[in-house]
Amino acid sequence: MSADGPAALPGFSGLDPQQVLDALDAAGLRGDGRILQLNSYENRVFQLFLEDGGAVVTKFYRPGRWTDAQIVEEHQFALELAAAEVPVVPPRLLRADPDARQPVRLLPPDAPTLACLDGAVPHRFSVSDRCAGREPELDDPGTLRRIGGFIGRLHAVGARRRFRHRVTLDPRRDGARARDLLLCGGFVTDAELPAWRSRCDAALEAVSAAFDRVGPLEMLRLHGDCHLGNVLWRDGPHVVDLDDACNGPAVQDLWMLVSGDPSTMNAQLAEILTGYRAFRDFDDLELSLIEPLRTLRMLRHSAWLAERWTDPSFPLNFPFFGTAAYWSQQTVQLLEQLEAMDTASFRPPEDD
Repeated sequence: MSADGPAALPGFSGLDPQQVLDALDAAGLRGDGRILQLNSYENRVFQLFLEDGGAVVTKFYRPGRWTDAQIVEEHQFALELAAAEVPVVPPRLLRADPDARQPVRLLPPDAPTLACLDGAVPHRFSVSDRCAGREPELDDPGTLRRIGGFIGRLHAVGARRRFRHRVTLDPRRDGARARDLLLCGGFVTDAELPAWRSRCDAALEAVSAAFDRVGPLEMLRLHGDCHLGNVLWRDGPHVVDLDDACNGPAVQDLWMLVSGDPSTMNAQLAEILTGYRAFRDFDDLELSLIEPLRTLRMLRHSAWLAERWTDPSFPLNFPFFGTAAYWSQQTVQLLEQLEAMDTASFRPPEDD
């Protein structure tokens, strides 16, 4: 790795269990002292038990990633979805306790859902109700249809307006940014660099060409990272996190839900789209963007690891990143994606 890689973003310095409890207390919630850290690479997430017998989940946002306006806009989307009875877990409205040891700043003023402990490294956090669930089983057509219906309902609300502050998916810009971050940071090993760069440039050209062929897309507010790990099942599908919410085409929230060989993915998509279309139309032209979006995600995942490499938890949990074997594998996968973008064909479901 080069010492000239991306500058380190502010981290979670000083965020110890006592400060987490103090933050909760400052936002008007009394913890009983029990605290459990939950799995999250991007943020710091804790389950806390309250003196009244309840339990909440508190998310501390990675400093430097989102602006206050972007986080508040995510919260407002979650509240809008909940008001439309779409199964999401919205943030709680908070109140500041004037007698707390550490005062907090609350946003927005009319319905505060974001709290901030100001300091050398400001720690921003939100609180939501605890809501457990399990990963849905994709071998059940009924489950797939219900997931499709859930996404269709979410998109029906998302199509009402667009985000003003959060990002808009742009394959040409996003792909170039990921490639340039990896190259300028010196993350690709010297021996693998020529082959990887050649495949990467070709793949990004193919991604851009695929989007150009489809033409102008309807852009709506999306979940943004709708893979099975982010869709929980308890009497039906729901989501507890909209951390990657963005503007983009509808297919972005569908393609990560399918996997397997082309025949299996076509069958899964048919069920999902049947459920989806019960609540909202879907443009079948967007199906041709599945493999380009998969390619873009591969590159952005590598760039995400590079951008977070100064966080001590990342080298610990991703020790393979940056090795010669990693970049050799990435080069092979990019070649496979070039072939997939050239040959893959996803079909719309047939009318019943």
